[in-house]
Amino acid sequence: MSTALTTLTRTLAQKLDMGDGAGLIETLKATAFKEQVSDAQMTALLVVANQYALNPWTKEIYAFPDRKNGIVPVVGVDGWARIINNHPDFDGMEFRQSETMIQMPGAKTQAPEWMECAIYRKSRSRPTVVREYLDEVYREPMKSKYGDESIIGPWQTHTKRFFRHKAMIQCARLAFGYGGIYDQDEAERIAEAQPAVKHMGAVEEVRPAKTPYPEDKFTANLPTWRKAIEAGRKSAEDVIATVESKHTLTDEQKAAIRAPIAPAAAPTTVIDGDTGEVLQAPAPQPAAPQHTAQTLDFVREMDGAQDTPD
Repeated sequence: MSTALTTLTRTLAQKLDMGDGAGLIETLKATAFKEQVSDAQMTALLVVANQYALNPWTKEIYAFPDRKNGIVPVVGVDGWARIINNHPDFDGMEFRQSETMIQMPGAKTQAPEWMECAIYRKSRSRPTVVREYLDEVYREPMKSKYGDESIIGPWQTHTKRFFRHKAMIQCARLAFGYGGIYDQDEAERIAEAQPAVKHMGAVEEVRPAKTPYPEDKFTANLPTWRKAIEAGRKSAEDVIATVESKHTLTDEQKAAIRAPIAPAAAPTTVIDGDTGEVLQAPAPQPAAPQHTAQTLDFVREMDGAQDTPD
């Protein structure tokens, strides 16, 4: 169990006068979560619970699983009432509603077309007023697993009450700037809108098989490679590694590349025995090529090695 989780549990328990929090984590797992829960998910919920001093053990706040292995922190209506009434600047609340009554699909009763909530703050001269429309927030009955019947929920049996809750929550958000918390309707909509995470397992990289280096190209390129080796620009192993990055070489081909280079004949000086005159002097040795030129020349010479067979 993580240190952060233990610390958050202890802090919240003390804030709510519940002792030192000992033994409350297992209770929280059974109370605030519907499914198997990780320490990370519990920590995410307790961060929000501590921020708003909400009690997850009495379901003022609980976790709604999303489709990405995370959670959506859901605050019940009792939790919303607590954070509104506990705000030091709260100075009252009023509701107004439309005189026009409508009945939504699946609802058992009529409800006002719209409803307003007004929240007063001590520091402001005017209230924050929010009007919600029933057709925008109403949730129709859910379908059963096989789609052959509707599942009646609280929006169908207690339409006006849930409509009032929705207006109060939206008004509280604007009046006090509450963020990062949701009611159950919103949490369900968030989860429905998210694509499900599919675990496909580890990805295995599949590389194309190397093809044998064509014998005709090998015969054509070998003199060029041997020239590069003889000049000291590359070793035989460098040539083999370059070719085998895309192709395979036979043992005979590798042996041909590694074959010893015959040493050049040492230059001789011919002197006339009678006169002592130098008849033939050694030719001057060419200057060693620059490393940059070596690299560029070798790249050009290896072009044939990079070709793929037709």
